[in-house]
Amino acid sequence: MQIGIPTETVAGESRVAATPETVKKLINAGHSVVIERGAGVKAAYIDSAYEQVGATITDDAYTGSQIILKVRAPKGDEIQKLAANTTVVAMFDPYRNPELDQFATQQVSAFALELLPRTLSRAQNMDVLSSQANLAGYKSVLLAAAEYQRMFPMLMTAAGTVKPARVVIMGVGVAGLQAIATAKRLGAVVEATDLRPTAKEQVESLGGKWLDVPMSDEEKQRAAEAAKSGYGWQPGEQYIKDQAAIVDKAVSNADIVITTALIPGRNAPRLIKAETVAKMKPGSVILDMAVETGGNVEGSKEGETVTTENGVKILGIPNIPGTVATEASALYARNVFNFLETLFDKEKGFAINQEDEIQKALLVAHGGQVLLKRG
Repeated sequence: MQIGIPTETVAGESRVAATPETVKKLINAGHSVVIERGAGVKAAYIDSAYEQVGATITDDAYTGSQIILKVRAPKGDEIQKLAANTTVVAMFDPYRNPELDQFATQQVSAFALELLPRTLSRAQNMDVLSSQANLAGYKSVLLAAAEYQRMFPMLMTAAGTVKPARVVIMGVGVAGLQAIATAKRLGAVVEATDLRPTAKEQVESLGGKWLDVPMSDEEKQRAAEAAKSGYGWQPGEQYIKDQAAIVDKAVSNADIVITTALIPGRNAPRLIKAETVAKMKPGSVILDMAVETGGNVEGSKEGETVTTENGVKILGIPNIPGTVATEASALYARNVFNFLETLFDKEKGFAINQEDEIQKALLVAHGGQVLLKRG
């Protein structure tokens, strides 16, 4: 089959959906690959690198391609370029994407990689959310450190002692754990909190301090059940109050705060209110990793650095994986390649199998219908 890799059109998107490594594997598997001219340049993958492994450079990766691989789903005029029966594999932001109906109208089969069942062991090497979050957690600490006007580690100097930075990580998923590890490597004192009590062991194994919130037996049980799905749980009113008090104290004393909390299909939860930010020291830095979906921090703005009246900087940096585009593209492309392998049967060739639990979970448009259940 002909597989097309178009240039990403979303503003600020520097990643690419295939690298010379994965293109070589696709060609070795018998496919032809066309790369839109300059598609990988922002991620340091130049056209000649793709040509060396057998790809064709073109001005239009859509024409003649039966499969389209992208980082961000096609939008607007891009959708009109898709021929009937084309298959698109990308991140669709499916619950907030207003254009899914257009893919159905175009008779396009659309796979949204964010919907991967993360509890399936055979799906782990396809998990784009984890691969990109891991990089985002690492880079978020470096971005915050670049804005912070003091040092991270404790230093003993002839001019006096430099105190270590106090870092609070809110949300201990893949991104949060990598942020903890990175901040610790830089010499900071790190505290962390999460709705999942099972995250305590992980935090402490990385050298962080767990911000403990008292829980009833019922809450512990509900939290444990939710943890099996890989996401957080819905806490009770008392727990929310207790957590707010503990978080308020920790954040107020922090030099750097990184928030990572996301809820699939919904706006990001508000974790830090303006009155808490107002208690922080001048020069403190907050990085809101959820700014693209509404933000965890009151006052954060996507694409902007907001400086509050008391001198706190709130960083609203979107698409943090895109700031390490070379590595992010490499991991994303491997995730995509691993998923593509599920679409090919040794006997039947290319075959969309809606009985396959991975394909079924990711397929949001097929056969002229939108399959995603919203709301």
